[in-house]
Amino acid sequence: MSLIEKALEANRSYAKIPNPARAERPAPKLAVVTCMDPRVSDLPAILGLQHANLDVIRTAGPAVTDDVLGELVASNRIIGTTEIMLLNHTGCGFTTFTDEELNTKLATSTGDSSPAPMRFFSFKDPIQHTREQIEKVRSHPWIAKEVPVRGFVLDMETGLLKEVEAVPRLSPE
Repeated sequence: MSLIEKALEANRSYAKIPNPARAERPAPKLAVVTCMDPRVSDLPAILGLQHANLDVIRTAGPAVTDDVLGELVASNRIIGTTEIMLLNHTGCGFTTFTDEELNTKLATSTGDSSPAPMRFFSFKDPIQHTREQIEKVRSHPWIAKEVPVRGFVLDMETGLLKEVEAVPRLSPE
């Protein structure tokens, strides 16, 4: 049985258990942009928060692309999240190649270079990458200025979060 078939079977069991809370509108207060890496999946355990408190946006890298910015704007302005957390991690696969290398590898392995060059948002330094992502979010005019935007790197060996100091915002004189 394929994993999708197993998932569908499990879903039928899940749906048999009445749960009125499923239909309630969510009201998370923290938007978290994190990597698609499965090791970073258990955010309630990592952060000590319940799923209901989290609006989780998973992306490769984790890069704050235009699509992710749109999701953060919706999270803040429509859902009502009041804080934004950018969560990178050590040992990210996106530090192991450059976009150019991956484009070349994919074109060679598939025999088709027509989609290239694609942007994969690879990076080398998770701390610097996190700083850049913080600035992207902070500089977007539709993200409320009073919303804290903080970045962290999760150490995959220790499980500890290390806060990344962002470039301070300039205050108007």
